[in-house]
Amino acid sequence: MTGDADAVVIGSGPNGLVAANLLADAGWSVVVLEAEPDPGGAVRSGELTVPGFVHDRFSAFYPLGAASPVLQSLHLDRYGLRWRRSPVVLAHPLPDGRCPVLSTDLDETCRSLDADAPGDGDAWRRLYGLWERVGGPLLDALLTPFPPVRAGARLAARLGPAGLARFARFGVLPVQRLAEEEFSGDGAGLLLTGAALHTDLAPDTAASSIFGWLLCGLGQQLGFPVPEGGSGRLTQALVDRFVARGGRLVCGTRVTRVMVRDGRAMGVVTADGDEVAAERAVVADVGAPALYRHLVGAEHLPGRVLDDLRHFQYDNSTVKVDWALDGPIPWAAEAARRAGTVHLADGMDHFLESSCDLLAGRIPARPQLVMGQMGVADPTRSPPGTETAWAYTHVPQKVRGDSGGNLKGVWDEAEGEAFADRIEAQVEALAPGFRSLIRGRFIATPPVLEAADANLVGGAVNGGSAQIHQQLVFRPIPGLARAETPVRGLYLGSASAHPGGGVHGGCGSNAARAALLADRLRRVRVLAAGAAGPVAAASRRSISGIQRKRNAGSG
Repeated sequence: MTGDADAVVIGSGPNGLVAANLLADAGWSVVVLEAEPDPGGAVRSGELTVPGFVHDRFSAFYPLGAASPVLQSLHLDRYGLRWRRSPVVLAHPLPDGRCPVLSTDLDETCRSLDADAPGDGDAWRRLYGLWERVGGPLLDALLTPFPPVRAGARLAARLGPAGLARFARFGVLPVQRLAEEEFSGDGAGLLLTGAALHTDLAPDTAASSIFGWLLCGLGQQLGFPVPEGGSGRLTQALVDRFVARGGRLVCGTRVTRVMVRDGRAMGVVTADGDEVAAERAVVADVGAPALYRHLVGAEHLPGRVLDDLRHFQYDNSTVKVDWALDGPIPWAAEAARRAGTVHLADGMDHFLESSCDLLAGRIPARPQLVMGQMGVADPTRSPPGTETAWAYTHVPQKVRGDSGGNLKGVWDEAEGEAFADRIEAQVEALAPGFRSLIRGRFIATPPVLEAADANLVGGAVNGGSAQIHQQLVFRPIPGLARAETPVRGLYLGSASAHPGGGVHGGCGSNAARAALLADRLRRVRVLAAGAAGPVAAASRRSISGIQRKRNAGSG
């Protein structure tokens, strides 16, 4: 008997599509099954507010994507991907009129910081010099399977023994402490801290420095690019490349079970009862808890895996508001008008206050905001003279109170509207007249985010906490930080796996590489034993049959 494909990929987020492309490049027949009507996971765009305004439904800026060796190797520009960048990468306007900025022009960044505190520009140059020296091998080390032997060796060679020890200390510093050690003013610390808080790390959390420095280093070097026309264009380029290599993508098909026989993944079962067999591998772009508990099942897993899963921690929940605006946001600080990304917090105390609320399970009274004004980077997103903008902030996964009112964390329509008003008040304070420009808004609360992408559990956007107890060999559970699972032929390729959240394709690439290596070794063993033939896998209906049924139903 023959299977439906060499590999089945569950989920068409960026990691799933990267894995599918790499397996197809190796000559495998690959089918991707996606539960949602359209591909992309958290990389999708559409008209959320009013016609003519294209919004990124989830993620928007992609410094890791533009820098990723994995995505670069796919040459997605040949499939229509075009990166656009804003004049200023990042701005942090303050109530007193100051506005430190991060620019791809190093001199502009340093002038901005020197205006806040003379000498901080030179301190920034030194910190960026470290990025220039080790950023490349560090990124390679982070995005390749663990342990990163070759990239780690290059990193160690550039740092030397003494430098390696200093860098290790630097890497585990809280970003608040890094700012105190390196800068005399507030500006640089706010840029670094705001970047670090794209994760669920607080300013006083160990290792928050490395995240802030990495994102600022990428921003200084490459900017925070966006796909021209919307984030969905990145997904479309991945899909077009995959299909051009013979791959098959089927949307609207939810996988409900991984078929396991004698400890090996043989394929998947869909919600319609169809069985799709996999000759060589199943790659899951699915959160680790959902994969192990629901798709595989306890009967196929060691007890220690199920026990360790009890400690798996998702990152904080997210609330995102998208706006269609009749004009650009009227920031009081002129520099903020030229920035694609804007961070809002009145200072380090504001960052700490909001983080303490989250730690205590309280909805922040003054949430720290990450904002995007997409027309600054890509004017094609809306009609001339208008703007598409968004803001997101974190709220607790389990709400125990509200520091700013009486929200309970049920996140129904009324609570979503009330919290969006709270967000808009913060923007209005720094950009008087902002509210008068709003033509339409769309509020994505944690339940709305999870309903649109099941991997965004409770509105968590990074596939699991970025805190040090769930990184490297602790991600998703204590082990070797590799894509292999306890089930042979099944590979975890989602952001729950090392290296974690962000649109970089590393998790999918690691899963594909693991599958290819395991298949080569298996074939060597088969040849050595004098056997031949593929692994048998039965299928109740072929994937082409599923596609015909979907096409008939869509008419």
